[in-house]
Amino acid sequence: MANVPPEPPTFKPSPEPPRPWVWRLEDASGAVVEITGDLAGESFVSQADAESWVGEFYADLADQGVDAVTLFEADREVYGPMSLHA
Repeated sequence: MANVPPEPPTFKPSPEPPRPWVWRLEDASGAVVEITGDLAGESFVSQADAESWVGEFYADLADQGVDAVTLFEADREVYGPMSLHA
């Protein structure tokens, strides 16, 4: 039996891992707010996922003292601060 090299993978791996999307949670003065519970430390694989999450939980975030949010893709600021109040 001849030595045959292994077949290359069908799909090439991504050259870099996906960049996480995260919200910086801020109070009225712009200081970072640390929250607790199930909402703490969330990160997302896409901007759409991040925006859907804040749209669903903005009232819960406001109840924990969050007045505004700023969206980041890894260390790049995308937009914000965006108020959670009407």
